Amino acid sequence: MSVRRDFETGNQPDGEPASGVSEVLARRYLTTDAARQAKVEAWHGKGRRTARENIADLVDEGSFVEYGRFVTPAQEGTRGLMDLVLDGPADGIIGGTATIGARACAVLSYDYLVMAGTQGMRGHRKSDRLIEVATRMSLPTVFFTEGGGGRPGDVDWPMVSALDVGSFALWGALTMPRIAVVSGRCFAGNAVLAGSADLRIATPDANLGMAGPAMISGGGLGDFAPEEIGPVSDQEPNGVLDVVVDDEADAVAVVKRIIGYLDQTAPTTVLDDRRQESLRDALPANDREAFDVCPVVETIADEDTVTWLRPAYAPELVTALARIGGHPVGVVANQSTHEAGAITANASRKAADFLELCERWRLPVVSLVDTPGFMVGPDAERGGLVREASRMVNAGARLTTPLIGIVLRRGYGLGAQAMLGGSTHRPLMTAAWPTAHLGPMGLEGAVRLGMAKQLAAMTPDEREDVVHRATAEMRDHAKALNAARHFEIDDVIDPVATRALIVATISRA
Repeated sequence: MSVRRDFETGNQPDGEPASGVSEVLARRYLTTDAARQAKVEAWHGKGRRTARENIADLVDEGSFVEYGRFVTPAQEGTRGLMDLVLDGPADGIIGGTATIGARACAVLSYDYLVMAGTQGMRGHRKSDRLIEVATRMSLPTVFFTEGGGGRPGDVDWPMVSALDVGSFALWGALTMPRIAVVSGRCFAGNAVLAGSADLRIATPDANLGMAGPAMISGGGLGDFAPEEIGPVSDQEPNGVLDVVVDDEADAVAVVKRIIGYLDQTAPTTVLDDRRQESLRDALPANDREAFDVCPVVETIADEDTVTWLRPAYAPELVTALARIGGHPVGVVANQSTHEAGAITANASRKAADFLELCERWRLPVVSLVDTPGFMVGPDAERGGLVREASRMVNAGARLTTPLIGIVLRRGYGLGAQAMLGGSTHRPLMTAAWPTAHLGPMGLEGAVRLGMAKQLAAMTPDEREDVVHRATAEMRDHAKALNAARHFEIDDVIDPVATRALIVATISRA
């Protein structure tokens, strides 16, 4: 008997008469992927997974408690109930509570196989309800946001503008961690929900835009294919996306790892592992030579626990979530392979965003400093540096979670202060590696500025000789040990001890 015939006769799929529980079970079946096999197979043919498959992969087995599975689109004025039940299950949005790695969470997903994942009016009521439940239960929430935005065909719902829909305000006000997963087309209202999340994880085929092709064309702004609007090639380097993954399975794996960072219980972890010995040789002998700071982060962190965030945006600053000695932390570090590690307007914005995330998620912050300071000059200022740099300082200064600063090599000027919450005494602990130098600005620049009049009266050869000798003297004065002697920093440490120092400080905080 066909699924459509089952509905008409009130039978379960196995043909038993429907009454009471039987009718409920029959209708529940019609909300599953098994009841729409042709659509599912076609979707699989595109290399995609269904909404229910993604949820099943994400949550602990048997833990999903669904809300609103029987909701149908508000289109009974134009379509028969049978069509709505069969073709619009759950009004295109699946949601409920569950556990992820034993952590209680809320999970929502638009269903692209139902009217292209568009947002129906009853669907909005479901998302309103679930976000309210997540708020009342203090649940981190994962939202798969693929879909085409608002749906114009819900004629049963009396409305004029629909601007009183509560989902966006409720989602925006949710203070628990919010993670959005974007795959395929995500436009208009769906994109706003993704953009309002704390983190956005996307697959390579994602398109994320504040309007889809129809709305753009309707506004007289031209005709574009969906693939031209907000592709990953645009949204990754501009900072909209936090993590780009290979596919939906990889996205789910990353979500699980990120949810794991919310567990503040630190398991017993061996600290004196031999990996730390490599830190003694992590910096180049020439301290003007660039080096990749990412292996340093990975060495200090527990193995296979680092998740890089926004790596293609402002790459002169690295941000990541990780575990160190079992403790979940946020890591911010200067990357000298880009802009010599100088802090640009975009890097300042990236840092401020990240520090605010760590504050909301109650994560300790580890800051690895190697910067000549803020990027300066007319071009730098055109990017709004003053506002963004100051925002970074504010975000660090306002941290109430533990902040630990480690000066790896160069700690110069206001940029170094910004990396340390505004002052070397703002972190709970500020230490430096033995070859580090600290100063109010780059050493050679300080010499040329402070001796400008004397240098102007010299010949070029004399000038460079004096600059070289004066810089060497200032370099000796700026050594980390001298800064520690004046108690501008708390300690100078063997790089091998970095991990143990971080763990000890976090544990006692």
